[in-house]
Amino acid sequence: MTLLALREGGKRALAAALADLERNPEGDRAQALLDAAWREPHARNVAHVVGVTGPPGVGKSSLCAALVAAWRKSGWSVGVIAVDPSSRSSGGALLGDRVRIVHDSADEGSFVRSMAARDRLGGLADQTLAAMVLMRALFDRVLIETVGVGQSETDVAGVADTVVFCVQPGSGDSLQFMKAGIVEIPHLIAVTKADLGGAAERARADVAGALSLATAGDEWPVRTLAVSSRNGQGIDELVAALEAHRAHLSADDRLVVARHRQSEGWIVESLRDRFGREGIARLGRLGFDLGLPAGAQPFMRLRELGAILGEKR
Repeated sequence: MTLLALREGGKRALAAALADLERNPEGDRAQALLDAAWREPHARNVAHVVGVTGPPGVGKSSLCAALVAAWRKSGWSVGVIAVDPSSRSSGGALLGDRVRIVHDSADEGSFVRSMAARDRLGGLADQTLAAMVLMRALFDRVLIETVGVGQSETDVAGVADTVVFCVQPGSGDSLQFMKAGIVEIPHLIAVTKADLGGAAERARADVAGALSLATAGDEWPVRTLAVSSRNGQGIDELVAALEAHRAHLSADDRLVVARHRQSEGWIVESLRDRFGREGIARLGRLGFDLGLPAGAQPFMRLRELGAILGEKR
């Protein structure tokens, strides 16, 4: 299936392409489609990829549903990747997140795909990055909801342009996760269930205080907002903050640089998963640079380096 056929085929064609991608990610058809998606971004607009992460039960799915509704109201098309816990028997996604992200299934401008985390500990599924690249060529906004994360599960920073970390009032998360290292990845922190009133405001103040000296790199001060998916409080402000970070990334080629670094990190991680640390070291001994040349495609580069390691085994 070509990228043009995918754009003309609607949600059914996209669902089929994603299923093929999960079944045979290394196949020629899947790789050709990914290469095309990387070369040809969404025609109307450079897509904005937003990652939503946080502990289980914090309200990520409800917040994602509210964001989808707000973006669709503004006329943006939206693709969603909901990374679900895995079934113990089949290894497939339990589909809980897709059910909870309420959207109009007949709306051709929105699409939700569940992917199983399986044994990955980073909050994402194996094919999240590939699915994101494909959706990035089709939609104005791409939303990635991770599995509930712990202290070291920060993979979403490697695929999203903007990361939203969710905190629940009264749970202790506001301080626990400030100590956990995950504080280094978000650009925005959303204190959910703001309709609880004082408890939500205290949590927001705690987080804001802990983050008073923190930045998410690139001179962006981390912002903290109180939101409620139940009554809509703070959703417009969150959407505005996401747009502000998108504008920030668009200035001075920050987005190009950030996505290039993400691609380089993904190549190294993929090679390490397939060939181990010794494989990475062997490439260095053979004189191959793991860096990605400017403008190069990471999928093609991974195939080239993987072929070299396969030949040298």
